[in-house]
Amino acid sequence: MAPEGSAKRRLFMVLSPRSLPYARLALGSLFRNCSNDFSLSLITDSNDDVNSLIGALDGLETNTGDVKRTVQVLGEAELADLHETKFGKFEHIREFRRGHPCWRKITDPILLSEDRDEMVVLDPDLYFPNRFSFEPTADAGVFLMWQRPSCLLPDEVVRRAIAANIALAHHTDIGVAQWRIPVDLDWLDWLIEKIGSSQWPHSMHVESIVWAALAMRLGGGYLDPASWVCWHRTQYKRLLVKLGMAGASILKQEAFATMKCFHAGGEAKWWLASAQASGILDSGREFTCHSAIKPYRELVPAKYYSLQRNRRLLRKCGYYSLLGG
Repeated sequence: MAPEGSAKRRLFMVLSPRSLPYARLALGSLFRNCSNDFSLSLITDSNDDVNSLIGALDGLETNTGDVKRTVQVLGEAELADLHETKFGKFEHIREFRRGHPCWRKITDPILLSEDRDEMVVLDPDLYFPNRFSFEPTADAGVFLMWQRPSCLLPDEVVRRAIAANIALAHHTDIGVAQWRIPVDLDWLDWLIEKIGSSQWPHSMHVESIVWAALAMRLGGGYLDPASWVCWHRTQYKRLLVKLGMAGASILKQEAFATMKCFHAGGEAKWWLASAQASGILDSGREFTCHSAIKPYRELVPAKYYSLQRNRRLLRKCGYYSLLGG
């Protein structure tokens, strides 16, 4: 691990103003509960988006106690020259970056980083319920969150990766990623060509496949799933949603008092505001010690194909129509 010293942690979030209903809660919990000094780069699109995010930050207390933070908001106008300079000869990375906004979580921190810079990439639907510290970022490799069962989709892209003998980590969640410059851009460009060809499906989940390939290429491991928790939409929770239970009541099942971070994926992000208002989220405990990193588990193609057959069968039987996809 690289020593943290007194250096600020380098955080990145790709953020659209449309996500502010839950992203304001995420940012508020980060500013309130993170024990690390950090610099945060919010990455968005147009000048209007930049101004919207700057306005949203005005109401948030970014510095608390003796912890110091800096925040910058960057639109495409600030990144266009870097795009051409760093990715100029990488046709497939450039094409990938212009695809779904979520894919820029991989490319844009690279644009803003040099030498051995740390990159801690955050989703806007995270919540930090307790005083916490980020884990130290390794000198090499990438750390990702763990989730059950898998967000490796669309199926067609996963199959292209398997056909090209590209190893993928299983159970990777894309709420948090920690890694460092330098990144092998020649290999990343090759990877994107192999799994994307010229017809990318416009799906945010393509990002998860690229991260899964990076994980097996670079090494690293899963952030401790007991501390860095991903929302799991179990059958029981699907049923509760179908029966009309309030989202805040469903979130009561989560162990917020024992975690550093909660990734509120899917519909759970829209429940954060009511859950916070109900006093469910904030526990006020302290988790500033470092938690263990777990080794990656590689996706086994035979098991993946079996899982896809089961999903097709469930869809054919009407399971997803009854309880939601």
